[in-house]
Amino acid sequence: MKPITGIVITLNEENDIACCIRSLFLVCDEVIVVDSLSQDNTVDIARTEGARVIEQAYLGDGPQKAFGVPYAKNDWILALDADERLDDDAVELIKSLDLSDAGLAYGFRRKNFVGHHWIRAAGFYPDAVVRLYNRTQAGYLPKKAHSAVQAPQTLQTSAHIRHFTYQDLSHWIQRIDQLSSRDAWAMKERGIPPSTWRPTLHALSATIRKLVLKGGLLQGRDGMTVAMTTAFHAYMKYAKLNELYENEHTRQER
Repeated sequence: MKPITGIVITLNEENDIACCIRSLFLVCDEVIVVDSLSQDNTVDIARTEGARVIEQAYLGDGPQKAFGVPYAKNDWILALDADERLDDDAVELIKSLDLSDAGLAYGFRRKNFVGHHWIRAAGFYPDAVVRLYNRTQAGYLPKKAHSAVQAPQTLQTSAHIRHFTYQDLSHWIQRIDQLSSRDAWAMKERGIPPSTWRPTLHALSATIRKLVLKGGLLQGRDGMTVAMTTAFHAYMKYAKLNELYENEHTRQER
């Protein structure tokens, strides 16, 4: 196996970052944490765990995930979020790879948890994500929200990443509030205009997609929970986009 650099972006992740770094060091000989000016103990914990910390104000999802790449000593990059861990099968798989093809990136199946409950309904599993790539031929797209790795070829493996997405349902709602604000900001940066109908239309579309197309209607409580939270997220990010324009207009009038 060729040497790999692990990269994590953080903002106030003191509860998760230690376990994430330890997980990366199972297969990486270097870990870089790109911290968005955390106000808790994230940076100190990361350094204690042996990671190199680079502090950078948040640039958006894709640009932030790409920011640490030039600092890596290795061409192979393994990117995790702070609330993610490599499952045992992913560790075994990565250790077995010869990584001879720089144009081939590797995807993993993500297990999304709410507390200790693994949610598999309405598209929450297998939730394929590409996380291992060679920086000479691949990298994160410069999207400020929901970026992904673009590579010449991708091999989707059956190995897993454990994603401790939410501590509980209350935390899920809190994260929707945070992420919908980030998404609204990113959409405004891209020049997407306000719309009276877009929040409702996207919420309805999300509900249909999760309940019908993803089978949530037949998947009990978890299917309904995923559908409703996805619809709420969709509604709020477009409602907040409208609010950003309204606030900007108000400031200009003063």
